Amino acid sequence: MPPYCSEINLIESEWLQLKTHEIAGQIFDNEYDLALAIISGIEARSSVGGYPIERFIFNYA
Repeated sequence: MPPYCSEINLIESEWLQLKTHEIAGQIFDNEYDLALAIISGIEARSSVGGYPIERFIFNYA
């Protein structure tokens, strides 16, 4: 198996859905606003999908 394969990494499909449905067409003034939009998108997808959010961490440098 290759060291990285996006087709079998589950976060890649979730990220695609977030970009396509939750934050598409939005313009963000800064990275903080983008982070808040991603958090809101994750929360919205979890409530619609009926699955809990276990954990997510943003490393901001």
